[in-house]
Amino acid sequence: MADGDLGEFMDVSAGTARPVIRYGAAVLHRPCAWVDSFDTGLEALVEDMFASMYAADGVGLAANQIGTSLRVFVYDCPDASGESRAGHVINPVLTTIGAVAPPMIGPEACLSVPGQQAEVSRAAVATVTGTDVCGRPVTVTGTGLLARCLQHETDHLGGIVYVDLLPAGERAAILAAAGLPGRHRRGGLDRSRLGRQAVGEDRLFP
Repeated sequence: MADGDLGEFMDVSAGTARPVIRYGAAVLHRPCAWVDSFDTGLEALVEDMFASMYAADGVGLAANQIGTSLRVFVYDCPDASGESRAGHVINPVLTTIGAVAPPMIGPEACLSVPGQQAEVSRAAVATVTGTDVCGRPVTVTGTGLLARCLQHETDHLGGIVYVDLLPAGERAAILAAAGLPGRHRRGGLDRSRLGRQAVGEDRLFP
């Protein structure tokens, strides 16, 4: 699966939707473990992730958002051309090249912070490399909403929710509006390891 799109071996309708975990739960705020076992349990997890994403009307979902702390995400969203892309990535590694295009600034939202959004700057082009559920190499390059999704979901797997990228006051106001507890961070967020980009869409990144 060189381009990371869905293969015929994946039955995305076979999964069971699980509740999306809200901001403040510990599993969302620590780095996820690297996957080292490519078995039927991993395939079942990916199927459940697709079911959960579709049930929540999302365009992407990270494994820790349904309580599994593994480096896995799924996506189903269009790129800048409007072409719909869907797939999954195990153990993703994100690359962004800022010189390709200026960063995009626009509203970003997350089902783990329901009903809220904020302006976030993200790289306009993003590439993720990793594997599929069978351990085969995949590479996904995205523009537009897909680029935002790749960065947003990879951030999740590092224990970062989009509101963590915001100034403390703005983050606190958004969490209060969502009825969620704030989190205390020691020092500043290390943004050097995080991708950037943004998008204007009414569907949510979980």
